[in-house]
Amino acid sequence: MTAAVKLLVVTADDFGITHGITRGIVQAHREGILTSTSLMVHRPAAVEAAALSRECPALSVGLHLELDPDSREDVPAELQRQLDRFVHLVGAPPTHADSHHDVHRNPRIQPHVRSWARRVGMPLRGYSDVRHLPKFYGQWGGETHLEQVTFEGLLRLLDAELGPGVTELTCHPGYVDEGLASSYTVEREAELRTLCDPRVRPALEERGIRLAGFRDLPAAVAALSVSEGAA
Repeated sequence: MTAAVKLLVVTADDFGITHGITRGIVQAHREGILTSTSLMVHRPAAVEAAALSRECPALSVGLHLELDPDSREDVPAELQRQLDRFVHLVGAPPTHADSHHDVHRNPRIQPHVRSWARRVGMPLRGYSDVRHLPKFYGQWGGETHLEQVTFEGLLRLLDAELGPGVTELTCHPGYVDEGLASSYTVEREAELRTLCDPRVRPALEERGIRLAGFRDLPAAVAALSVSEGAA
């Protein structure tokens, strides 16, 4: 018998950071299981990313905040600037919010970001009803471990970690290009291969896992509640 259905949001960080990463994220959505991404509004490929997102109506696009906890910048003002830039680029408000290197969890930053997210009415990673699962990642202790982002590694992770309710699995797929200043390189392309692996969707279905994006979460949760009530 199939276990109770679970909802899985698959979110790619770093949308717009470079052209190669942006291209890989769109591919992971069109050909794979990616349902959501987060846009870095001041990066070189942000305009391209926003344009591509408009060609992918099923893709939920959130705001990937870039903030410096060590600076004396006015955090609320910077949040508003990045939100305004997002709306200008995308033509719609973000479906969710998170941040580069999870800086929104920093004690200096966190109160401002949580207050802002409540005010604008969007889910904030780690501070909503959506559980965050960050372990689909191809490094450990600064060393590459591609086995963690293979097809088998993804299924092991989901089998071990996916519980009831809604879970957001974060990922970093993409094609590495010269504009990327990061030590996370070959791992990105390995993630992309796994997310597009044709075996993944049937494996999710066998486990009673349904894919959803932040945009359609309210409807998906409502439908799930109705189906469980009828069962």
